[in-house]
Amino acid sequence: MAERSFLNGVPQYTLEDFEHEFADRHLLHGVVARWAEQAPDRPAIIEVDTGKEYTYQQFDRISTLLAVKLIEMGFKKGDFLATFLPLLAEHIFLEYACFKIGVIHAPLDIRLKAPDVIRSLDLIQARGFVFPGKTPRSDFSALGEAVRENCPFVEHLVQLAPPEQTLSGALSGVVLYDEALRAMDNPVRLPAWKSYLEATSQVGETDGAQVIYTTGSTGLPKPALLSHRNITCQNMGLGGAFGMSEGRMLVNLPPSHVGCQAEQLMTTLFWGGTAVVLHMFDAVRTLKAIQDYRVEIFGQIPAMYAMQWRLPDYGQYDLSSLRLVLYGGQVVGRPFLEQLSRMAPNFGTGLGLTEMAGFATYTPLGRTVDEITGSVGYDMPVTPLSIRQPMNPDGTAGKELPDGQTGEICFTGPQVFIDYVGHKEAYKRTVSKEGVCYTGDVGYKDARGLHLVGRSKLVIKPKGYQVHPSQIEDHFAQLKDKVAACGAVGAPHEVFGEGVVLFVETQPDASLTRDELESHAKHIASYMRPLHYVVVPTLSLIHISEPTRLLSISYAVFCL
Repeated sequence: MAERSFLNGVPQYTLEDFEHEFADRHLLHGVVARWAEQAPDRPAIIEVDTGKEYTYQQFDRISTLLAVKLIEMGFKKGDFLATFLPLLAEHIFLEYACFKIGVIHAPLDIRLKAPDVIRSLDLIQARGFVFPGKTPRSDFSALGEAVRENCPFVEHLVQLAPPEQTLSGALSGVVLYDEALRAMDNPVRLPAWKSYLEATSQVGETDGAQVIYTTGSTGLPKPALLSHRNITCQNMGLGGAFGMSEGRMLVNLPPSHVGCQAEQLMTTLFWGGTAVVLHMFDAVRTLKAIQDYRVEIFGQIPAMYAMQWRLPDYGQYDLSSLRLVLYGGQVVGRPFLEQLSRMAPNFGTGLGLTEMAGFATYTPLGRTVDEITGSVGYDMPVTPLSIRQPMNPDGTAGKELPDGQTGEICFTGPQVFIDYVGHKEAYKRTVSKEGVCYTGDVGYKDARGLHLVGRSKLVIKPKGYQVHPSQIEDHFAQLKDKVAACGAVGAPHEVFGEGVVLFVETQPDASLTRDELESHAKHIASYMRPLHYVVVPTLSLIHISEPTRLLSISYAVFCL
């Protein structure tokens, strides 16, 4: 390992480092293959919900066998395979199978309702869709049926259920995995083995690997396409900045989130560590996993920490194994940082963005609460930060501004995402002709690092998710017999960071109760649901220019 220079307490990883020192870790599946060769018996994944452990060698072999099965099904480089699953070990193996043959993995938020799932699949024209069977909470066969009826481009429905419980016409995921594992000892006998070798040899680091849906200034979520190179460069920077090395990282964020995929999971694997994974977030089970599996590194959004700290028995958990805790996704105050600093010897944050494949700035290790308060850290030479004027009408980047002056936060370098699938114009409005990525955040930088001031995009961030107001407004506008107009705004919330407040104007002579609104809200993802409703006879305040929206936010603060 080369000796690293430091600036402002942050190690200075460069493009040259990425190209030479980490040249064998530019492909996501190549990372797993590397550790399978160098440390075959080291645990790669510990699945908390089942108690199972998988070594790097097992991980590499299982994902290879699944890749062969995907080829037998007809998948090829450039196809999209969407998954609607918790963070099962099988889910991880399947996405790495996709990486091996150039199929693009698109994890969907498992809290989405059928219309949003269908829209998400349509945006990428997914060739395959993998979804659960019957669980204690729900039977997902109805979702599979809705996809089959509305998405003729989906050629393969795969349901993770035994054959007798699988939707008619869908492939049993249990059978798929069993067939793959039966060839574990002799994969070369598989009919598609030679085709697999040819396919995997054609995968390059600049090829698309994964789609993460993200909300921008234009409203509904767009599929941001990340390449192997985007993600593995971020893995180098994040792991290097915070000294992740070969430790145990808890992975408990939703698999549809860049924080789960590129930051928690893939950075851990990049550095040869062990990912301790939870199928779904739960405050109690998270703390128990840290205690039982001696987790060393732990990162969440502030809302998740707040839920854990509020547990009456929080202090009874043994968290002494933690050496580093991280947070991201929301601006926090001093009380939060003081509590966080008591969890582990080191704590930190940075600016993380889907379009940058995760973290792009980093706070130095070993700093005090006073030193970190108000800052999201410093960039690295591999991914330079600049503060700029808005993008020029001709698509070139705006003028770079001096330190201390507020402007648009921008980045360049190998982490800049490669496309919004099906949204070329939106991509052009986000990435300039020179390759400068406009993040939508506004801030300034000085000797203490990068400081966030606000957003240039109209985005609400409940529980760390990015939600455009129109996603909520369009849903409630469906109550057209009772709702004349509505406007959604975000307001500060002690636990969730931001909560949604919905202002509703009723139709003349119509009555509308909170119960009716809450019943209708059940048909959108839970994190989008308003925490408070304001029903008024006229909504002239919210016909919704940015200045009037800010007035509404000021009012909404008093509602939560």
